[in-house]
Amino acid sequence: MNDIGGAGGAGGAGGIEGIEGIDPAVPPSGPGCVECEEAGGWWFHLRRCARCGHIGCCDDSPSRHATAHFRATGHPVIRSFEPGEGWFWNYATEELYTSGPDLAPPASRPAGQPVPGPAGRVPDDWARTLR
Repeated sequence: MNDIGGAGGAGGAGGIEGIEGIDPAVPPSGPGCVECEEAGGWWFHLRRCARCGHIGCCDDSPSRHATAHFRATGHPVIRSFEPGEGWFWNYATEELYTSGPDLAPPASRPAGQPVPGPAGRVPDDWARTLR
């Protein structure tokens, strides 16, 4: 599975409106990956569950928590939690959607949060550990 949607799927041309399992009223769980924060880990990019607001790290991150969240909960749709990005990915259908409903704010991680992040926990050799 590729949570950035660069491969597979035919949904890239349109929006995800009408897909079941999205709750636009639920705010994000926080400014960073829930599991990485708990374990003292780090992430490359962040993804937001469109159903419950869980923030997890992307598949390029060492722990791939966004995909793990999908596998554990069955919540199929994520949205990028990166500034300036509004795409959605459906794990169940492996489709990328270029647009979708507005989700409860905030729409992204804090703009001052570094990539990778969070500050102070990213190893010097982080680029060698990306997937």
